[in-house]
Amino acid sequence: MTSPTVATTPAAPAPAIRRCQPYLRLHWTDSRTDAVGYLVVHTLRGGLATGGTRMRAGCTLGEVEDLARGMANKTATFDLPIGGAKGGIDFDPKDPRAVEVLERFCEAMRPWLDTHWVTAEDLGVPQHLIDQVFEKLDLDQSYHAAIRRSADPVATLARVRNGLNAAVDGGFLLGDVIGGFGVAHACLAAAVQWGLAPADTTIAIQGVGTMGGAAAYYLHEAGMKITAVADAAGTLYRAEGLDVPALLDLRDGYGEIDRSRLPAGIEEMPRGAVLSADVDILVPAAISYAITPDNSYDIRAHVIVEAANAATTPEAEAMLAARGVPVLPDFVANAGAVAWAWWLLLGEVDDSPDTSFDRLRTTMHDKVAQLLTAWTEEHITPREVGHRWADDPSPLTGPVVIP
Repeated sequence: MTSPTVATTPAAPAPAIRRCQPYLRLHWTDSRTDAVGYLVVHTLRGGLATGGTRMRAGCTLGEVEDLARGMANKTATFDLPIGGAKGGIDFDPKDPRAVEVLERFCEAMRPWLDTHWVTAEDLGVPQHLIDQVFEKLDLDQSYHAAIRRSADPVATLARVRNGLNAAVDGGFLLGDVIGGFGVAHACLAAAVQWGLAPADTTIAIQGVGTMGGAAAYYLHEAGMKITAVADAAGTLYRAEGLDVPALLDLRDGYGEIDRSRLPAGIEEMPRGAVLSADVDILVPAAISYAITPDNSYDIRAHVIVEAANAATTPEAEAMLAARGVPVLPDFVANAGAVAWAWWLLLGEVDDSPDTSFDRLRTTMHDKVAQLLTAWTEEHITPREVGHRWADDPSPLTGPVVIP
């Protein structure tokens, strides 16, 4: 394994997460199941905020607040004319009542979904499911609050649907893979910055759902060697590199790989083993707060690229920075999906995958290069640089105009 050149002086510790108060917090309790849900609007710009809706057992208000703050950072960092929000439901998405719980949550949040909150998929809630719920509520599609503002809502809805459902190589849909494509190019940009050829770069990915799976696919297509992937059942390892497309074909609807059909030569390891894999780049793409002070000592990767929201705790990030390990923050590395969605809404890209891929590739490489240049030359953590971008968003006057 070739080691990249990193800052010889430890970078400044990652700053504590900014704790400015959200614009709005809403709390909901489902009378039929006792499920609890939250909407947090961190910032409202032009009357709009954007952020997905997640469902998992144990989801908390604090978690949703952190995620909404991250969404506000994403929209500001990518110069999008909206604020950041997040929805969360404390309920098991595998429970047979989960769809009905999601429907009742969206019905309760309808005043915000109708006029201010643009939501989408997140952990436990795939895009096709939330779109089904919106259709049932006569809201057409989960970008409804933005689409209804456009000069021609019918044409805008058609553009959005065509973009989300555009076919791409591998048998995927553009809307399902664009976020992972962005993560993959954050990794590729890091390799370029440190002079690593794709074939000489090793990767470990925690999570092979929508985001992690797409990132794995595009990294494999680029020639990088993915030696370890993990899902809820454990870590799969092969020193020579995994056949990523074959493994992705074995996933179920929850992003878990069928162990009974694994190709030969793959070693099965505990779930946490992916974090300590001896690789160049570690991609946590599963859950929030995956990297903590306790397990940060085990990490051997030279850079961490956050594909999951809030994947690294502030304390763990400070410890990693002191060791010379940068963390490319989620609000840059995994922001491709939200940036692309708004480019699509605003008519800046169409349903051509090549147009979308080209714009996101260029944007991601530029931002990662700036982050890592500041890390190596000025000893400033990528998160702090990203926060400086987010703290100085482009000016916005009046409501958001959607063509």
